[in-house]
Amino acid sequence: MNQLQQLKAFTTVVADTGNFLQLAQFAPRDATTNPSLILKAVQQTEYAPLLAEVVKVHAGEPMDAIVDRVLVRFGLEILKHIPGRVSTEVDARLSFDREATLARARRLVALYEREGVGRDRVLIKIASTWEGIQAAAKLEREGIHCNLTLLFAFCQAVACGNAGITLISPFVGRIYDWYKKAAGSSWDEAAMAGANDPGVRSVRGIYGYFKRHGIATEVMGASFRNVGQIQALAGCDLLTISPDLLAQLQQLEAPLERVLDPAQAPETPAVRFDEAAFRYALNEDAMATEKLAEGIRLFAADAVKLEKLIEAQR
Repeated sequence: MNQLQQLKAFTTVVADTGNFLQLAQFAPRDATTNPSLILKAVQQTEYAPLLAEVVKVHAGEPMDAIVDRVLVRFGLEILKHIPGRVSTEVDARLSFDREATLARARRLVALYEREGVGRDRVLIKIASTWEGIQAAAKLEREGIHCNLTLLFAFCQAVACGNAGITLISPFVGRIYDWYKKAAGSSWDEAAMAGANDPGVRSVRGIYGYFKRHGIATEVMGASFRNVGQIQALAGCDLLTISPDLLAQLQQLEAPLERVLDPAQAPETPAVRFDEAAFRYALNEDAMATEKLAEGIRLFAADAVKLEKLIEAQR
């Protein structure tokens, strides 16, 4: 078996793409999207008609409503190609507004339900700010399942786990990027690969803590830069992987060993974060503080670009 097939034996493979026409070749269970991936997709020839169709039918609606319809339309198309769940993201510009996040999440779910898609097949992606986590906790109590994204710090993960969130997405590659940039010329790529990769270490720590303390929240490593990071997290609950890296895994036939195992979770003390402790812990983590802020800005910028494409067509 190739390494993608081997990986599926102990990790749920998720495709990180808005390009639903690629999904069949990788047979993932789930799929994730974000504003950047949807923006990229709608600018491709094969997907441009889909955007035009949605805009034509709903041109008279407010911009935010049209955007949500575009996101859901892509989600509906993706669900035709996978057996599991699709993640659809709330506008990043609402990352610090609990009530607005709740409203947008409920609207996204309602749009799916009108098309006959149940809540069990949808994950609402929300940034892992304090406000986002509190909104997600309330949504979970309403039966709306969430995927907390832009997660870089242990305190974010623990807060999500304690809040009963369905799934979290620690960003392996962006953590790696920060440490590599900070190290500059002293960075040793070989020495910092595999288990020593800072992004890999972060996910392993979160995974081990959740398993040791019986936290049901699923851990899904995300944002990979190379197959080595994926191989070093084999056994994680889920891994969401770009089509390029999925294709690379299909070309590798060397044995792939399971690395993460719930039975081997280390002893760690249980911790909890109230709002003050959460904000202080996040503030003390320069990498997480900077990457969370940067991630929100980048997703927000792509949301604006998507709105401009829509505006040009209505």
